[in-house]
Amino acid sequence: MSPQDSHDVIVIGAGASGLAAATALHAAGRDILVLEARDRVGGRLLSAPTAHPDRALDLGATWFWDGEERVRTLAARSGIATFDQHLAGDTMLQETTGVRRLTGNLIDAPSRRFAAGTQSIATALAAELPTGALRLDTPATAIRLGDQGGLDVVTPVGTLHAEHVILAVPPALALERIGFGDMLPPELVRLAQATPVWMGAVAKVVAHYPTAFWREDGLAGAALSRTGPLQEIHDMSGPGGEPAALFGFAHARTVRPGFEQAVTTQLARLFGPAAGSPVALYVQDWSGERWTAPSTMQHLADYSLFGHRLYQRPALDGRLHWASTETATEYAGHVEGALAAGERAARALLATSADANDTALDVTAPSR
Repeated sequence: MSPQDSHDVIVIGAGASGLAAATALHAAGRDILVLEARDRVGGRLLSAPTAHPDRALDLGATWFWDGEERVRTLAARSGIATFDQHLAGDTMLQETTGVRRLTGNLIDAPSRRFAAGTQSIATALAAELPTGALRLDTPATAIRLGDQGGLDVVTPVGTLHAEHVILAVPPALALERIGFGDMLPPELVRLAQATPVWMGAVAKVVAHYPTAFWREDGLAGAALSRTGPLQEIHDMSGPGGEPAALFGFAHARTVRPGFEQAVTTQLARLFGPAAGSPVALYVQDWSGERWTAPSTMQHLADYSLFGHRLYQRPALDGRLHWASTETATEYAGHVEGALAAGERAARALLATSADANDTALDVTAPSR
């Protein structure tokens, strides 16, 4: 095998967790390679650009909260502007008997968002990697034991070698898309196959408008519905209300022909006729994303498996590390959890070396 095919660490997945692990390891002087199946970085951090400069609409992860210091520090260091989620106004409630207005915002909590969209976090991390360390459109199809030790990672364009591999994708997806043969312990296989994928069974809908007209009516843009298709709705407008948008969550199984018309009809009932005519309507069905959701997605419901003890220790004689938000012991399902999982994987990997140091383990510290 040629030298350029071999690396200290191969990270599979260029979402927040994989990029956090990769930048920490690069800062520690490791030769790393990140493989990403998609043609972009971010994973479930996906933001749609708008005509407004440096403003975007999030089709995946949206918020971060007080106490989530990894996200806050990374945004500050990267120069990514954040702002408070809009909270002021009343809540709309949709029931089978009709629509009611309830006093105050009853569903939103104080949180912060990224003016340029949450995907900007992944873009900032990727920019810290050395040239050639990130390969897009390159899924890993199998992992095998190397002839001379370490692990071989098979891709459609060739086989790579690494001393360590970090799996920064949802465990259930990894077990379905990557062939491991019979290398993994049965208990670990059962766990990974049973672990839900955060947002994997959800469709996120974003309606973009010329103005945040609901605010003028004293509404928060917040709504709860017992009829659907959107079950909860929030204001997704940018700083100062620009760009103006509402977004909501729906069960992915409800996305079928006629779904978009049902959504705009629902929005008009809740927020008035203007809400029925957005300038753009985005429907992001995460269950249909082959690099997010496994085919078993609808049957995975035991969220107590998040952060399971088996994810906290490397497999295959310490060479295979787990790093996705589902494996985090804190803030699982959040961007913060993804960063924490990536940090944990880097820490475990560096702990095998005598030169591990605290600076190298801080994913919010700039790379060398």
